[in-house]
Amino acid sequence: MATWFILAVLIALSVFAILLYNALVKKRQMVEEGWSGIDVQLKRRSNLIPNLVETVKAYASHEKDALETVTRLRTDAASVSGSDIVGRARVEGELSQALGRLFAVAESYPDLKASQNFSDLHNSLDEIENAIQMARRYYNGAVRGLNVAVESFPSNLIAGQFGFTKAEYFEIEDAAERAVPEVKF
Repeated sequence: MATWFILAVLIALSVFAILLYNALVKKRQMVEEGWSGIDVQLKRRSNLIPNLVETVKAYASHEKDALETVTRLRTDAASVSGSDIVGRARVEGELSQALGRLFAVAESYPDLKASQNFSDLHNSLDEIENAIQMARRYYNGAVRGLNVAVESFPSNLIAGQFGFTKAEYFEIEDAAERAVPEVKF
């Protein structure tokens, strides 16, 4: 009788460990899916930027600094490793600030603001920025779920055994990058 009881307890513990392991795998996959969603939206934004820069360039050729900054930051963002979430968040935050300054520069060119091409690009960028925010919220929620599971008992026992680690949030760290850009003419 005692043998059957011990065997039943071992089986129950094994099933419980398997369920915890599978839950951790699912959470890790959700984090990877979330990062993929952010990456797709950032690439969409990156692909839109050259068209935007060329459109503004046609109207505001003497606004060279703003255009060069956006172009440089786009290149920097593309060169950051896909696994460097903190670095990518920093560069993308700087790029968002530069785009804000570029749109502020565009405000002083009525012909540019009236251009259908510029208007379409601006609307597309707004749409992409909203999609980035949604993807970031999904990703950070998935990260939170994984991190809680990795640190909580008893799943932390399984996480430690099988190499599950906490994931990094995708957030803007510098408070200055969160601020609305100040543009002076």
